[in-house]
Formats: sequence, C-alpha cells, structure tokens
Amino acid sequence: MSRIGKMPITIPSGVAITVEKNNVVKVKGPKGELFQPVDKDLVVNIEDGELTIVRPTEQKRHKAMHGLYRSLVANMVQGVSEGFTRSLELVGVGYRCANTGQLLELALGYSHPIYFYVPEEVKLSTKMEKGSNPTVILESSDKQLIGQIAAKIRAFRKPEPYKGKGVRYTGEVIRRKAGKAAAKK
Repeated sequence: MSRIGKMPITIPSGVAITVEKNNVVKVKGPKGELFQPVDKDLVVNIEDGELTIVRPTEQKRHKAMHGLYRSLVANMVQGVSEGFTRSLELVGVGYRCANTGQLLELALGYSHPIYFYVPEEVKLSTKMEKGSNPTVILESSDKQLIGQIAAKIRAFRKPEPYKGKGVRYTGEVIRRKAGKAAAKK
C-alpha cells in the first residue's frame, strides 16, 4: 500500500535530525526547529545522510502510518531547509488587505473590517499594487500551520461560482456557473 513510506529522505546540509525517547523526531535547520511524534510501532533510522522509516508488519494500519509519518518528516525537513510559501488573492471590488506586524486587516465587502492575528511562526506580508488583486503572502517552516492559517483566511469569504469574487489561493481555478440569463433559452 505505501510506496511513499519506503522512499528514503535525504538530509540536506545544515539540517540536523535527532530521534528522542518516545519516538519523537526533532528537525533543526536554518529556518527553524520542528518536532513530530512518530507512531511507537515504526522504527526511524538515520544513516549515511538519509532517514528511513521501517514498519514492523504488513498490517493495513502499519502501511498507512508508514506513508503518513514519512510524508510528515519529509515536510519538516523541507520546511526547515527551504520553507513554505502560500499566497492568497482578494478578488472583488473594494477588497483590500493591510498588515501591522502580525495583525492582518481585511476589507471583504462586509459592513466591518476583519482583523485576524497570525501566529509568530508565520511571516506575514501584504501586497496592494495598482492593476492587480490585493495579495496576502504567508511564509513559514511548518507546512501544516501555514495551510491551516491560509484556509482560515480563505474561509472569511470563499470564492463564489457566479462572479468568482472572494479570497482564493493564487493560481486556484474557480469553476464558474452560468447565471439566470442562460436558463431562459
């Protein structure tokens, strides 16, 4: 089932990985430090600059955990060495964004502005250029955290299918629907 779990993770230079008691994997690199508890049945091996995760049996649960934890550790290694970036576009008339430190202020067509505090682990920046949509840019070493923050920001005004207005990920394609005028024929 898990071909992903069998793949070794190459450890880039500048990244240190340690396996502590209770099977907790700690990854430290130039962009930060992350840790992830790994299932107690799985064995984490580090040798020759590669990390491998070995499962004890071919049970369905072990196969599922094998691929899951390999992906989580690989994301941690990539996060502390390169980092992750997520950007969101605000599409709509009068939609604006601004930030003061870690406080994000959004104007999304409601009667009031929306204030959202972004955790310190995520670097926040906003871009408002003439001729392009306002953009919120998030950078972090933790893929799970940055995805969760981006999803919360997107949930303030999801893109609607008729005009495409709302907060969307950069590059996201919105399936458009025909309005009432198309139904008259």
